[in-house]
Amino acid sequence: MTTYNAGQCDIAVIGAGHAGIEAALAAARLGLDTVCFTVSLDAVGNMPCNPAIGGTGKGHLVRELDALGGEMGRAADRACIQYRMLNRGKGPAVHSLRAQADRRRYQEIMKHTLELQENLRLKQAEVVAIGTEDGRVATVTTDKGAVYAVRAVVVASGTYLGGRVITGEAVRDSGPDGLAAALPLTDCLKGLGLRMRRFKTGTPPRVNARTVDFSKMQIQYGDEDAEPFSFTTENPPENRAVCWLTYTNAETHRIIRENLDRSPLYSGVIEGVGPRYCPSIETKIVTFPDKERHQLFIEPMGLHTEELYIQGFSSSLPEDVQIAMVRTLPGLEHAEITRPAYAIEYDCVDPTELTAALASKKLNGLFGAGQFNGSSGYEEAAAQGWVAGVNAARYVRGQEPLILRRSDGYIGTLIDDLVTKGTNEPYRMMTSRSEYRLLHRQDNADLRLSAIGVQAGLVSAERHQAVLDKYAAVDAELARLRTCRLYDLLKRPENTYASLADRDPDRPVLPRAVVQAVEISVKYEGYIRRQMKEIERFSKMESRRLPDDIDYGVVPGVRTEARQKLAAIRPVSFGQAARISGVSPADLTALMIWVEKTRQDAGAAPTGSAADMDIVGRP
Repeated sequence: MTTYNAGQCDIAVIGAGHAGIEAALAAARLGLDTVCFTVSLDAVGNMPCNPAIGGTGKGHLVRELDALGGEMGRAADRACIQYRMLNRGKGPAVHSLRAQADRRRYQEIMKHTLELQENLRLKQAEVVAIGTEDGRVATVTTDKGAVYAVRAVVVASGTYLGGRVITGEAVRDSGPDGLAAALPLTDCLKGLGLRMRRFKTGTPPRVNARTVDFSKMQIQYGDEDAEPFSFTTENPPENRAVCWLTYTNAETHRIIRENLDRSPLYSGVIEGVGPRYCPSIETKIVTFPDKERHQLFIEPMGLHTEELYIQGFSSSLPEDVQIAMVRTLPGLEHAEITRPAYAIEYDCVDPTELTAALASKKLNGLFGAGQFNGSSGYEEAAAQGWVAGVNAARYVRGQEPLILRRSDGYIGTLIDDLVTKGTNEPYRMMTSRSEYRLLHRQDNADLRLSAIGVQAGLVSAERHQAVLDKYAAVDAELARLRTCRLYDLLKRPENTYASLADRDPDRPVLPRAVVQAVEISVKYEGYIRRQMKEIERFSKMESRRLPDDIDYGVVPGVRTEARQKLAAIRPVSFGQAARISGVSPADLTALMIWVEKTRQDAGAAPTGSAADMDIVGRP
């Protein structure tokens, strides 16, 4: 292929899905000359799976990203057509916002946002190679031969990298939705020394609403008191669509079982590892043979299309089997499939190849985000994209990386899980993954993270001041409740802030968000205090840094498995070392003793003992 000099830029972002969008916007908004490449401009912000934003644990990520200055929450509030708060019957730690999006409207908003962004160029091209010089990235080359000189690269390739789409016996190289796969880049990345792996995800069939009998399904409305994703959205969201609920049955299960020999999952055609928490319908039938039915959600793809999405019915079975399966479902007996379900295999990096800044440990200037890092989900991708974009910009400017810790929230937990523990399957965020989930609620993401957004340069001083004013109002109301003796009454489970109004004639008129924060602070005071102490212990472990040049092979008292894991991950602190699978408290104690002895032999003052770090009680 003949190449030509296409100019230069500071940062090249490979991919314009949810990770690439946030990476490109963050870098450009920080003043870096950024080029964002996509195999198709029509795929910017695409939702090839469920056209929805948020969900359990995922809604927390969107709120946190918004508090940091990201774009997903704002775009969602402009494009979403039905909002529901999940887990309302449980405690506030697991309340998670989820909204059905108008798929094409969301894409339109995100594409236009990129097109309007200063310092950002959006280009339709496939990046086929990353060139290096002196151990750092230096160029990217497109499929048309354009060579760009670059200082940093963010790989946000989604499921396009090495993409292979599978529907029964029909197998072809492809990205999602029939778009072209990105094939040559995998070999380039392997050549750069990155450990790659093969993952899989899938999507359900879509059907035409005109052929559906909704009278046989249960309708699901949005929340009457709908809340937005973005803290900057001033007006309550408007619910403009409904969803429906139906179920599989014995006949559905019979058809699936009788055709398992044609399933690529069980015939060996599919080689990639799929997501455990979002299994195909055939996997559900095999795994839970005694379950009589499985719940399915019928959700609109948008306001200006008749396509419906069957959530919970992903499959890679042949198309003729899918037609038979769908027509056993109540309300879908005559449904016409507009798009058959498919599985898609793709290439991704072993995330333990990356630092907590999402930077490659082997090649300076290379960053990864989203499904390239082994995660699944739009929200996980967007959050990583912001971190990778910010840190690519800081790398170019010679600044220290910005690291989000587990104690900061779900984004820090997500990244720490990936780079410290790795993953053998597409990673999905859940509230149970956070040790501090009562502190890391979605409602207080602005309190926890807006200051970091200011530090990153992506949240304005005015916006941060509004956050400070909001929580000053919370503190003032908490103080007032104590003086009028309503504080203890509000602690009782049967009482709410609203139900005590008759006993409190002097109460001020407060915004809903302030009232919510007040009530949670009072009712969960003891639990919150306990988790704050746990974070103090966590911070103590994180503050004990490990030297970059440790030869773990010479540390006495550390088991062979732990040596290998420590050498592979290269943890930056004792806290991170404690979270590596296969590293025991005894290994950490031996490591700490050796590090302290080495420091003291070099004339340094003691920094503490293993007991000081409370290794046994590590998070």
